[in-house]
Order: sequence, then C-alpha cells, then structure tokens
Amino acid sequence: MTQPILQFGTSRFLQAHVDLFVSQALARGQALGGITVVQTTHNPASAQRVAALAQGAGYPVHLRGLLRGERIDSTVTCNAVRQAWQADADWPRLLEAVAGEVRVIVSNTADRGYQLDAQDGPDLLASPSRVPRSFPAKLLVLLRHRWQQQPEAPLSIFPCELIERNGDALREVVCGLAAGWALPADCIAWLRQHCVWANSLVDRIVSEALDPVGAVAEPYALWAVEKQDRLVLPCEHEAIVLTDDLDHHERLKLFLLNAGHTYLAERWLVDGRAADETVQQAMNDAALRAALESLWAEEVLPVFDALGQRDAALAYLVDLRERLLNPFLAHRLADIAQNHAQKKQRRLAPVLALASQLGLDLAQPRLRAALAGTAQSE
Repeated sequence: MTQPILQFGTSRFLQAHVDLFVSQALARGQALGGITVVQTTHNPASAQRVAALAQGAGYPVHLRGLLRGERIDSTVTCNAVRQAWQADADWPRLLEAVAGEVRVIVSNTADRGYQLDAQDGPDLLASPSRVPRSFPAKLLVLLRHRWQQQPEAPLSIFPCELIERNGDALREVVCGLAAGWALPADCIAWLRQHCVWANSLVDRIVSEALDPVGAVAEPYALWAVEKQDRLVLPCEHEAIVLTDDLDHHERLKLFLLNAGHTYLAERWLVDGRAADETVQQAMNDAALRAALESLWAEEVLPVFDALGQRDAALAYLVDLRERLLNPFLAHRLADIAQNHAQKKQRRLAPVLALASQLGLDLAQPRLRAALAGTAQSE
C-alpha cells in the first residue's frame, strides 16, 4: 500500500523531527498517514537504517535535556515509517508510488543534495528502468511521471535542507533541469504552478544516532513553514508553525544558534581543542563562553535591534543558552565542524552582509576573524 508521505533521506535528524512529528500526530488521528523512506545514497550506514526501518517495528527516540527549566529524559517510539526503500533497487516502486497516493514529499539530502550530475541527461526520460544519479534529477523524473499520470492531484514538497528559502531553491534547480532537458512547456508550468514548494525552517538538535536506527535529541523542536495557498501539511503538530514571516525565524536560528555553533567549531579547530569536546563542555569554558556571549551581544543583537526585533532575539537566546548547556547531549564540535568552510559562508557571512545593508557601524571582529579562519583564543 502506498503511503501518502514520501521522504528522501534516512538521517537521524529526520527520524527525530519530521518522522517523530508524524508518528505523534498519527496517534491523535492528525496525520495524512504513514511515511515511505527512500535511501538515495550508497552509504553503508544508510543501508543499515533502511534495512532496520523496513522491518516496520518502529524505533526509539530519546528526548533528553532541559525545557524551560524542566528536566526531560524520556524515550518515545516512532511508528510513522511504514516502508523503506533504496532508490536504485526500488525505482519502479518509486515511480508507481509518486504516480499514486503520495501527497507530500519531504527531503533532507545534506549540504550537497541539490548538486547536479553531468551523467544525468534527458535520455533518462525514455528509459524508466534507469535511475538518475543526483537528487534533483531523481525528483524531476518522478514528478514528470506524476504529471503524466495524475496532474490534478495535490502535491506539496518540503525540503528540509538548511538552505535559505529551500523550497524556492529546489524548485529553481528542478525547473532549470527540466528546461535543459527540453521538457514540454506545460510540464514546466505544472512544476512551477501546481506543485507547492514549501519554504521552511527546521530546528532541533539531534546529537546522536542509535544503532541500527533511532536518535537522541533535545526536547526543543520547531518546524516553521511559510504559508502558501494549497499547502498540504504532512500532519498537525504543536511544533509546526505556519508563518507569514519565515525570514524572522530563519534569522533567529541562523544568526544565533547556527552562527554560535560555527563560531565554537572555528575556535575548536583553530585553538586545537580536545578532539571529543562537546558544545556543553565548550559553553562551560569561562573564556570561550564569554567570547560567544560578546559575539551575540556586540555583533549580532545590534542587527536585530535595527530590525525592531531585539526582544524576540533576547527571548530566543534564553531558550538557546538552555539548549547549548544541555548536559545530556553529546553534541560534539567535531560533528558541527563538518563542511565547515561552507557553513561559515552560510552562517556568518549573512550577519555581516545584513549589518552592512542596514548601515550599521559595527566592527564585528569575532565574526570576521572566524570567517577568515583567524579566530584566536581571547
């Protein structure tokens, strides 16, 4: 039986975020239905997760941490994933599913997920047994099949990658590829106008994977989704916020949480700190904590002040400090430092750019030094 939610990606984050939301909503009768998870890579760890998920027994999510002063330490079972496939092995089933009852597509394909592959070309459209290599090409072939089979059925696409306006970005990649493959104008118009590409922001620290499937996560969670006509949500959940101002939620997370994480990772790299140091340990280092607090107070908060959003930023920081000081999560700086150069450009440079755009006379020495790779102990 086809599930109404199709998910590309098997990450621990999705397991403890979207999948858990759907599981909790299913128990209340507030979800579209179950999830089919699709592995798109050849990563052995992903293959193990898919094999475990395919058994349909559910998996544990440990929620551990502080939430507004309350200590949370509980284990919940996620039962939302009903099918688990591998794209190369199950491509015909994927085509059939997308042409059937799928109403929502979710993705989390990591930092390079939107990159194209030169080996993917329009010849794939004439060879349904051939599997595209890149995620955008996979999605285009599947959506084109959907357009041919049932173009009137509603379809909402929720990229969860940490990319600014991720729905718009993925739409442009897919539609650009469609134009390059010379798909009919009616098909490209359908991709742009009928499919609903949701811009959204995900926010939950998921620090550890469990073997073979499952995760350890903080209690805090947010999925901010920009309002759109005809948008179909996978479920109703208290952590899903529909908003007319997604930029506000993105700035809070990017400028405070993500920039803070990346600053700590930069100092971890440049200062040669302990290989297994966690965020919580770094936050309990008095000198490093003082440097991070100065970065927030002197280099970031003035930007929110100029936007008239200082109070919201201060409130976010209250929760954020509690999250970063979580004694239960082994959130290693080594993990945060992966793809560090790209993360610095995405997380630090926008703070500097917006400060300049607003005409603020800020030195922002810590942000500039971290971006340049010259941050030193203070």
